[in-house]
Amino acid sequence: MILHNKNLLRNRSPYRAPLSKRQALKLVESSYLAASTALVWIALYYLPIGGAVFRLALPLPLALLQIRRGVKTGIEGLIICVILLTALMGPLRGPLVLFPYGFLSLWLGYSWTKKWNWWLSWSAGVLIGTLGFLVRVIALSLLVGENLWVILTRAGAGLLEKGIDLFNLSLTPDMRLIQVVALLLIITQEVVYVLCLHAIAYWIFPRLKSSIPDPPALLEKLISLDPNLL
Repeated sequence: MILHNKNLLRNRSPYRAPLSKRQALKLVESSYLAASTALVWIALYYLPIGGAVFRLALPLPLALLQIRRGVKTGIEGLIICVILLTALMGPLRGPLVLFPYGFLSLWLGYSWTKKWNWWLSWSAGVLIGTLGFLVRVIALSLLVGENLWVILTRAGAGLLEKGIDLFNLSLTPDMRLIQVVALLLIITQEVVYVLCLHAIAYWIFPRLKSSIPDPPALLEKLISLDPNLL
């Protein structure tokens, strides 16, 4: 009876078997890459300089984790990152990393793991980025108590006025047209941003013993740097 109880306790113990090398590497990579993403998000949120570099770096660690360890591990890494940021920044600012960077990292990692064409990963990434940007604008507007969409509307109005003056058009822009131009500015920004993420991953990931699909023929000249030269 005593021997049976000892065996039962041993089987229920969480320390009954050591982690394998693969499990240990998976645990360490998930922790470090999730923490790296959280650190970059904090730097983007609080530091007054380097915003463009931080934005380019944000989705890549978790996308790399997903390529190396699978979709499930990528999701776990994102959950760890959100929990860490929630503890450090609060329940409002922390989860904002999901919009669009967290979901974008999951999508890019998944599509690169499946070796899908750049056109698919790029176009869907632009959609995710645009929707995430709008969600973040709404959340930040509620957080600061001001309508931040006004800033984008002013930028759209300014661009529209410059275009009218440049081409000498007899056009009086209304609010609907200004809103459309502001939305087009966001989409254009995301088109360039997601393409840059593809290019950086294509150049850097092979050095980390991971890779993404080759760019389509139409983009080969644009993405002309050989990743093996880095």
